[in-house]
Amino acid sequence: MASIVLENVSKSFKDSEIIKNVNLTIEDGKCTVLVGPSGCGKSTLLRLICGLEEITSGDIFIGDRLVNDVPPASRGLAMVFQTYALYPHMTVFENMAFALKVRKHKKAEIEERVTKAARTLKIDHLLDRKPKELSGGQRQRVAIGRAIVRNPFAFLFDEPLSNLDTALRCQMRYELAKLKEQLQTTMVYVTHDQAEAMTLADKIVVMRDGIIEQEGSPLELYTSPVNVFVAKFIGSSEMNILDMMFVQQSERMAVFKLITEEEITFNRRADFTFNPDSRYFLGIRPEDIEVIAPDSMFFGNKINGTVVLSENLGGEGFIHVALADGTQISVKSKNFNVKPGDAVKLGFPYEKCYLFDKNLKTIWGQEVITK
Repeated sequence: MASIVLENVSKSFKDSEIIKNVNLTIEDGKCTVLVGPSGCGKSTLLRLICGLEEITSGDIFIGDRLVNDVPPASRGLAMVFQTYALYPHMTVFENMAFALKVRKHKKAEIEERVTKAARTLKIDHLLDRKPKELSGGQRQRVAIGRAIVRNPFAFLFDEPLSNLDTALRCQMRYELAKLKEQLQTTMVYVTHDQAEAMTLADKIVVMRDGIIEQEGSPLELYTSPVNVFVAKFIGSSEMNILDMMFVQQSERMAVFKLITEEEITFNRRADFTFNPDSRYFLGIRPEDIEVIAPDSMFFGNKINGTVVLSENLGGEGFIHVALADGTQISVKSKNFNVKPGDAVKLGFPYEKCYLFDKNLKTIWGQEVITK
């Protein structure tokens, strides 16, 4: 195993700078997940680490070794791609053993490594089959097994589950989480899937336009995002963001007014001086909002709206509510006694509210509450 360190790494294609002066440490034995929207540079960064792309500037270290000029095959890394990239004319055993045969490993050692990896992945009964005889999930296990047998310093995964259907994706996510605990090997995992990132990561790195917006544990990014972009990207479904204007503050609270003229209170120590001429933004996650009775004694902020759509997903779902100004917000709920057109009152605790400035940077988040 080994850590991977990127120092001031940049990558340009002609006049387009894709990766912009990235500094990142991928800890030894941990799983670091790179997330972000399409085109943010996460897959390019992975290809720079493994050597499939040359860096424009900066340094990449694997362990204590500078690998800028080291070819991919000599970096000691194993990559699992979005496509399975299996040889169709070879059996599962032959696919998994191919890299070891090329490196002239002894036959007994190859058999031992392949058999052990196959047992770990529960595909030891498939070793004589060819890829066309396998399901999508089985093929992906073979691709992962082909990486495992090499005993690499680190595994690199480039959206390995994106080609699978929803049920199989959930199953493989669970299997990968177990595999991570078994192998205890450094992993770098690229995905845009929230559930994969939150399930697998020791550290999540959120990227946008070739830069790192924030890095930290899944819980840290969920509770303490540095800006609106991270707040909306981490969490499913995304955080609701509402436009506000400052009204007044005291030592213990700050009061704002939505476009609908409803007041929003932040009931906490106001150690920040607000500008009455600036816009601010309220952030509240769908799971922190509830539909309350009109005469409820609910302790927290309350706003009114009209139900636009109710999505019943079984045990829970989402209610989409339009406010008086037309802004729509999502509510994660188990209450489906409402239907489109119904007037509802929504409540959310003071301590669950996030406050962002006009530049969409976080002023107050849940980290203030949990200290």
